[in-house]
Amino acid sequence: MDPVSVGALSILPPVIAVVLALITKEVFSSLILGILSGTLIYTLKTDGNILVGTFNNAFEVMCNKFDLNIVLFCSLLGALVYVIYMAGASKAYGEWASSKIKGRRGALLSTAGLGLFIFIDDYFNCLTVGTVMRPISDKQRIARAKLAYIIDATAAPICIIAPISSWAAAVGSNLKDTKAFDSDIGAFVATIPWNFYALLSILMVFLVCIFNIDFGPMYKAEKEASQAKKTVVEEKKDPREKDVTIKEKGTIADMVVPILSLIVFATLAMLYLGGYWGDDEQYHTLGAAFGNTNSSRALVLSSTGALIVAFLMLVPRKVLSLKEFMDGFLRGVQAMLPACMILTFAWTISGVTRDLLQAPQFISSIVQNDLAFVGAILPAVIFVIAGFLSFSTGTAWGTFGILIPIVVLVAQAIDPTSTELVIITLSATLAGSVFGDHCSPISDTTVLSSAGSGCVHIEHVYTQLPYAIVAAVATFIGYVVAGLTHNLFLSFGTALVILLVVIAFFHFRQVKQGTKIAD
Repeated sequence: MDPVSVGALSILPPVIAVVLALITKEVFSSLILGILSGTLIYTLKTDGNILVGTFNNAFEVMCNKFDLNIVLFCSLLGALVYVIYMAGASKAYGEWASSKIKGRRGALLSTAGLGLFIFIDDYFNCLTVGTVMRPISDKQRIARAKLAYIIDATAAPICIIAPISSWAAAVGSNLKDTKAFDSDIGAFVATIPWNFYALLSILMVFLVCIFNIDFGPMYKAEKEASQAKKTVVEEKKDPREKDVTIKEKGTIADMVVPILSLIVFATLAMLYLGGYWGDDEQYHTLGAAFGNTNSSRALVLSSTGALIVAFLMLVPRKVLSLKEFMDGFLRGVQAMLPACMILTFAWTISGVTRDLLQAPQFISSIVQNDLAFVGAILPAVIFVIAGFLSFSTGTAWGTFGILIPIVVLVAQAIDPTSTELVIITLSATLAGSVFGDHCSPISDTTVLSSAGSGCVHIEHVYTQLPYAIVAAVATFIGYVVAGLTHNLFLSFGTALVILLVVIAFFHFRQVKQGTKIAD
């Protein structure tokens, strides 16, 4: 299938999907209609059969973009979570953690802290943090939407500022292609303090947790959860679980050991697949190995290993019989089916937008033609463009992959005597990519955050959007100051003050109105 150029029509499919999802609050049909609108445009442009061609092109893109490793990882992790749940280990861990973690604030801060700790990969972060913290947040009657927001806001934002992560490797490979820097990892590290959105997003999560701040649709979700007569987990229990007997023999170790095994196996598998113990000496460092690895394959291996550990812990001790273990395995895979379907549709609409209709090239042409004239506001403009492109396509990696070569050339053309503008503009590119990815309903991390927290996907999208916009507005103003002054402390300080003022406003308004959710 040869790509075609359709100009502004290239961004129509994700716009249709997003608008319909927000209106109908039904994500499956919205994504399907978005996909079909894109393949219809492609079919009309290529003079194909309107009926057969539209559907055939959609299925072909779906097959090409389908990532079996990620689907397997999600399914195997769902199986792991379910067998741990059936063994009673989740219940035992929840009871223990509830005695140690006091109140909603403690549960929220623990979730945020764990999100920052798992910085190697955002997929791994989303599902692991949700698996570990969901029983605790349910016990404290924290809305699943709140849990999903914290997971999402500490996944990509921490990965994009961690020098050893799959994201750092992706950025480094794109920087290497520009041949503009002596050290690609040095250039990446230089962008970290200028990545305002990632830093502010993480800070905002902790402020929201500490001061218990809720606004927009999130307040309604939190109020309903806190006032519920039953806990969240009882209210949202899957009908298929009505005939499941939760064992009493499960211990805390039955949950903690498999999850720790998952983390250790994932790290070792990434290093192994990256060539850390291979014959090529150039990959015998942590940074080089993580940069050369296949993270999705590593996650499949790690989840398989964790399931084996769970099997050896539960079946020989007769906590679960072999039949019960395999039954739990299948039920766990079934529970992840909706998330896998949303991921598949999200990959497909992203492929239609990027590969068939060439939306990135359309955005790039605008960037190349117009940005040379914006001068001092270049970082702010790049932030907006990167955010829009990432939101439309659902991928941060694809966004900075397209924009990095362009913005480096533009920044060098504007200021050939200094690297400051290049670094600031690169940071704005990465920040905008993460912002769009954070908000987009078709983003992998958004889908996986919903799955990991057990939250309805579209509810997660619209409840976290106001929080992301607050951080983005502060970031935008910070980049305006950065473009004018090239002063890190002044520009980040400006963004930080704006964020704090907005947070303080919502905090004192809640206090005055008496709408604070009790800790």
